[in-house]
Amino acid sequence: MYYSNGNYEAFAKPKKPKNVENKSAYIVGSGLAGLASAIFLIRDGQMPGENIHIFEELSLAGGSMDGIYNESRGYIIRGGREMEAHFETLWDLFRSIPTLENPEISVLDEFYWLNKEDPSYSKTRVIEKCGKQLENDGELTLSRKAIDEMLKLVLTSESQLDDVKINEVFSDEFFESNFWLYWSTMFAFEPWASAMEMRRYLLRFVQHVGTLKDMSALKFTKFNQYESLVKPMIHYLEGHNVHFQYDTVVDNIIVNRSDSQKIATEIQLTESGQTKVLPLTIDDLVIVTNGSITESTTYGDTEHPAPQEHEVGKSWQLWENIAKQDKSFGRPWKFYRNVPVANWVNSTTLTFSDDQVVPFLESITGKDPHSGSLVTSGPITIRDSNWLLGISISRQPHFEQQKDNELIVWLYGLFSDLPGNYIPKKITDCTGREICEEFLYHIGVPKNKISEIAATVKAVPTNMPYITSYFMPRAAGDRPKVVPDGSANLAFVGNFAETERDTVFTTEYSVRTAMEAVYQLLDVDRGIPEVFDSSFDMRMILNAIYYLNDKKGLRDLPLTKVEKFGLEAFLKKIKGTYIEEILVDQHLL
Repeated sequence: MYYSNGNYEAFAKPKKPKNVENKSAYIVGSGLAGLASAIFLIRDGQMPGENIHIFEELSLAGGSMDGIYNESRGYIIRGGREMEAHFETLWDLFRSIPTLENPEISVLDEFYWLNKEDPSYSKTRVIEKCGKQLENDGELTLSRKAIDEMLKLVLTSESQLDDVKINEVFSDEFFESNFWLYWSTMFAFEPWASAMEMRRYLLRFVQHVGTLKDMSALKFTKFNQYESLVKPMIHYLEGHNVHFQYDTVVDNIIVNRSDSQKIATEIQLTESGQTKVLPLTIDDLVIVTNGSITESTTYGDTEHPAPQEHEVGKSWQLWENIAKQDKSFGRPWKFYRNVPVANWVNSTTLTFSDDQVVPFLESITGKDPHSGSLVTSGPITIRDSNWLLGISISRQPHFEQQKDNELIVWLYGLFSDLPGNYIPKKITDCTGREICEEFLYHIGVPKNKISEIAATVKAVPTNMPYITSYFMPRAAGDRPKVVPDGSANLAFVGNFAETERDTVFTTEYSVRTAMEAVYQLLDVDRGIPEVFDSSFDMRMILNAIYYLNDKKGLRDLPLTKVEKFGLEAFLKKIKGTYIEEILVDQHLL
């Protein structure tokens, strides 16, 4: 396996791997990573679809790619993955998947056209004081000290950040900035999260510093991600005779470790309550999604909170059982045990069936929610919410079967240990209606109207105990490599597998690990698109400096006398050169 970039590799079709028609693949988990693995096996590995088997513990595929209508509960969204132009492997995948509406059009085509016609742009990123826009919304408000701390983190080797938390590398000045407010609420970072992952994010998305306020870099699907992305993938795979086996729990995978080689020899599973054993040979590839952020989700409704009691999920138990066999298979307990109480666990879907709330939403967003265009273009954060509520309203309809009079709003609260400002309870203890009332209060609905509007809402709160487990402080080796050293037929995929430079909690990470797993196990002779090289691009770094300092030029930066003297000497030296041109282009001169 090797990384590449450019059109030469992007459009090449690899040769058929040796003996692939005599190999089989068993994929554990039908989330995005598992489905992508199956597609790459077929498209690039040229494995017959009937040789591919997907085991799923639930009764439907999709994993954490969300959006479903439940007849008893209503519309449910647990979350939405934000996407951008440089998700290289994701778009490499979806260029090959036809839409359900028109087989002549790829999912990428549909996505590209839609986001050209209706680009993301948010007028308001943060509100406070019952619906008023934050006075300095758009400014990052970073102090010189905070910027120096960011620079120090970026320049620190990842090898020095084992088990280090974000609040161990940043001071209070950083956490008081708008930058942290935008950053944490967009990506779901908490102060206790991994500084290693924070560093990866800073490097991976340096090109988007200037768009943190308006979120113009983001791109969104036509409907929810299950309908727009997952269903076309399933249709593609079923058309290639891939075998899906639902309501099946994989309990363990036995790995023979001898002669410095690791070979999966047996799959132990439970199907319809019956324990079975599936023997494997070296020609049987096993691709495992280890861990899950939406495992053990519980659901409430308008009148009931989502239950907080839950069992440890099957995906975590499977990873534990595999990890006991060899240290190279990772340390699952680092991620799902001892998640802090204050973390984000609750998200709620509100379905409004009348327009009483529309004027308040229009006042905040400047958009008509029923226009068919993006409404919030990502999250709007309520700064003075004790729960740190986030509001997201996608294009309506967000579901194909959604009625014209219905408006769907998704909420999430990043702090689960504090009482609300209007409802004096923790978000985890609230019914769907109570969460709706807290939301209505914060967007400026008069108190005497809150109960009346909330009475018409259908609300589904969810409790996701592991939703932030991606971000738990970690060390090298806590996540297994996509293909562990010495592994002949076993690979791990998803956000708990280790790959280079990329960031978790993204669709790109899931697809990248899937491509890496397939290409390594089958020795596919085609380059994998490398992570976008924004952190190596001088223009993007200089552009980030401009926005991190709230659009100040070099001469306006808070420099000491010595630094100012050095800057003037430098500017004199580069006068009339290409370097000066770049600085002018990036607004620093």
